[in-house]
Amino acid sequence: MAKVTDMTVGTPTKLLVSFAMPMLLGNLFQQMYSMVDTIVVGRGVGVEALAAVGAAGWLDWLVLGIVMGLMQGFTILVSQRFGAEDYNGLRKSVAMSAFLAGITIVVFTTVSLIMARPLLTFLNTPQETINDAHLYISIIYCGIPVIVTYNLLAAILRALGDSRTPLIAMVIASVMNIGLDILFVMGFSWGVAGAAVATVMAQVFSCIFCFLTIRRLPVLRMKRSDWRIDGAICKQLLRLGLPVALQNGVISSGGLVVQYIVNGFGYIFVAGVTAAHKVCSLMEQAGSSFASAMGTFAGQNLGAEKYDRIRMGVRKALKITVTIAFLIAAVVIAFGRYIIRFFVSDEPEIVAQVVDAAYPFLIIMCSCLFVLYILFVYRTTLQGMGDTLIPMVSGLVELGMRIGMVLLLTSVVGKFGVYFAEVAAWIGAAILLIAAYYWRIGKICPRQKNTAQSEGKA
Repeated sequence: MAKVTDMTVGTPTKLLVSFAMPMLLGNLFQQMYSMVDTIVVGRGVGVEALAAVGAAGWLDWLVLGIVMGLMQGFTILVSQRFGAEDYNGLRKSVAMSAFLAGITIVVFTTVSLIMARPLLTFLNTPQETINDAHLYISIIYCGIPVIVTYNLLAAILRALGDSRTPLIAMVIASVMNIGLDILFVMGFSWGVAGAAVATVMAQVFSCIFCFLTIRRLPVLRMKRSDWRIDGAICKQLLRLGLPVALQNGVISSGGLVVQYIVNGFGYIFVAGVTAAHKVCSLMEQAGSSFASAMGTFAGQNLGAEKYDRIRMGVRKALKITVTIAFLIAAVVIAFGRYIIRFFVSDEPEIVAQVVDAAYPFLIIMCSCLFVLYILFVYRTTLQGMGDTLIPMVSGLVELGMRIGMVLLLTSVVGKFGVYFAEVAAWIGAAILLIAAYYWRIGKICPRQKNTAQSEGKA
């Protein structure tokens, strides 16, 4: 049975680690099967197919990131209601989140499928890859109903302190996805379509598993009255969810500009950047997982009015994540070239060109990975405290920095401008989020030499 966790009492470090580790394992498995998609396509079909998956990457994140942001924002209210022990409000928040998720599914699935091909054309996708890219992203978009449902259910469980159930669902789904990838792409020769179908089918399982778990939670035994439309709660959910969704959308918009520039350098460069991005996505998961734990920690303690515990939790989360960032960077810098070679199988000179395009990207990203981890912690803490506006503005900063730097630097240093633009976006957003957090926490929790709420020091 799923286990909820009260994060308003106990040692912050222990709570954050115990909550984040299942999420980290789940995220790693999720990224692993995404990486296997890329490896199977790159080695089983070829560099052009790998470039096609990469060309569709930011379109994938544009829609799915917005959808996931909405679901994440909705469950901020769930964690706050749980922390305040308002179980009627908790059930009502879950019901209205499900109602809004249904509307999201209809709108985004329809619009995404209609706009996929025009956007790929607009992004200057190489002619060698555009048909495969369109096929791949169309199948992924057909899975939007599953993605929305899974992310809502998983976010609800995490808001209640249960990160174990999403982990189990993701581990089993990852194993399924890897097996189906190999079967569909290499066994049935379905190409990029096989990779996309395998991903959607695996996500269906994750969705069903989380749904069956939530049905067994006593705190979420819904009543008919819970499902009556409540405009006030819907507005509150949208107030929390829309800024997170817009934040992801804005970040993705900058990514689309970068993808446009990358596409202009040809499909081999696209393949190299795609492989590097997959490795970077794996590198990001530790910071993302601990940041998500911090978001739940902040939300529950805000609801319980234990504000000093939020400050304490942030300090612990930063120490843990920055240490992890440096360890990961050291490993990837040492073995990066060997890792990239796993993604491609082609003529030796082509493989060498792909590696030469990808490895400098890894070096630069690794060197500044700690900045991204810091950004994650402050962003999710602010969101957990109910402030989704500043994180959205930080997305605008990322957009401006990413677009400005990629346009400026590529005209000066060529392809290397693509690499530095990403890091510049992190730095700009991190500065804003750090300042906003200390301003907000200073207002609600002035520093005191002694506080009764500083329990559970680690």
